Amino acid sequence: MPDLPKPQDATEAALLSECWDAVLSYADLCTSGSASASQLATEAFTHGIQEARADEARAGRGTGRRALRLPRIPFLLASVRTTAGVWEAHGRGPRLDADLRLWLNSDKATRFTGPPLNRPLALRGLSDMQEPDAALLWLVEVESLPLPVVARRLRLDPASASRELAQVRSLFRERCQSNHLDTPMDSDCRSYARLLDAVTRSPEAETPEDLSRHLATCVECAEAAACLRSPSSGLPAALAGGVIGWGGHAYLERRRRAAEAGLIPGRADLSGADRGLSPSREPGPRVGRTGILVAAGIVSVLALAVSLMPVGSEGGTQAQDDPASRQPVADPDVSLPTVAPLPSDTSGDPSEAPRADASRTPAAESDPEPQGEGSSPARISHRPVVPDESDSFCRLRYEIVNEWPDGFQATVTVTSAKALDDWRVGWTFKDGQRITQMWDGSSDQDGTRVTATPADYNQSVDAGATFGVGFLASWQGDNSTPRDFTLNGRSCTKVS
Repeated sequence: MPDLPKPQDATEAALLSECWDAVLSYADLCTSGSASASQLATEAFTHGIQEARADEARAGRGTGRRALRLPRIPFLLASVRTTAGVWEAHGRGPRLDADLRLWLNSDKATRFTGPPLNRPLALRGLSDMQEPDAALLWLVEVESLPLPVVARRLRLDPASASRELAQVRSLFRERCQSNHLDTPMDSDCRSYARLLDAVTRSPEAETPEDLSRHLATCVECAEAAACLRSPSSGLPAALAGGVIGWGGHAYLERRRRAAEAGLIPGRADLSGADRGLSPSREPGPRVGRTGILVAAGIVSVLALAVSLMPVGSEGGTQAQDDPASRQPVADPDVSLPTVAPLPSDTSGDPSEAPRADASRTPAAESDPEPQGEGSSPARISHRPVVPDESDSFCRLRYEIVNEWPDGFQATVTVTSAKALDDWRVGWTFKDGQRITQMWDGSSDQDGTRVTATPADYNQSVDAGATFGVGFLASWQGDNSTPRDFTLNGRSCTKVS
């Protein structure tokens, strides 16, 4: 039985079990071994769920707009992709699939984290939709759930569900068309934009030869064509590839196989919980048939196993070497990661992210690689800050991991000469930067001065040990390195 998150209700627990199944399936595609897949899934799932709950809590307190615009499953799949990127950047890349590592170090990966107007069109289109509409589209087109099942979950009238799905497909196309016209384009792409819109509105329309040649050489316009074509068999692939990124098509095939076998958790009538990120707010939540929570973990294992069995022309199985046909990684004893609930007192800084839980998924014997120690996608395998000849109380490294026009991701890594029972790391921003989220610790910002305090699992530090935090922040004008770094009030030596 999965170790279900508490104190969430049964409906939320069943939904999380379904999300875990999807996350584990994609994490297996991204990794080189079963233990790595389990840990990648655990880190991404834990951080993603906590981020979703924190976002929900902020909106509930009226302290800000909802920042998370994707339904839970694609949001958590994006968290797997982000976690894999952090692994690659911080020395854990050998545990990832070799093709994924090439992708992560290419311009294709930067499109998902770069300027919003340059991100894949399907991702922008889905994010621009209302969450219930986006959930309907994703569950039917990518997760391959039957429309009656999705209609019950989203509390739609079964008689009108088909009509509503058609409207949502049309709405997705409109969002993609609008975003395509807003995308920075060169003169050739701009000249074909209106023609592309006209041609893709009708399945019978023939593509002019010059447009066809352009689509064969322009990735962005080819993506637009896939998203804009009248609803067809190409929509699921456009969504999976544009929202998930690497491995999207292989993931799509896995979900199709599992759905055909009837083994994806959540096919029962769970509730309207997946109408976005706020299952607890649906009126009158309904729990599925008796025993669904007990069976959820077993069903997740069976679904993953079935989804990895290639189907031959006669209904048998055959060996294939494509990513969608890898052997299952799930262990019957695997449990859903424990996700710490939001603290009952949420009156503090709304930018604080909830603290991660210290639980870990045990490594399987088939994957002898050393396990990391993190529980969030930005969890850093911090490199020790090599000491010099001076007698320094502590040494610190500040690194900007990624930067975009109005925000950035950074890490602060500290090596302490003395053992610590608790710690506070402080610094002063020079250019008015504001922290919006922190992991491996909590942040308190007073003007330009920031104080980071530990999470429950990294409060104690041995002499000579390395620890640190990562964070997301906003900036305007300039984004220079902070000054006045301290550890427990004492000056800390900054190194490059």
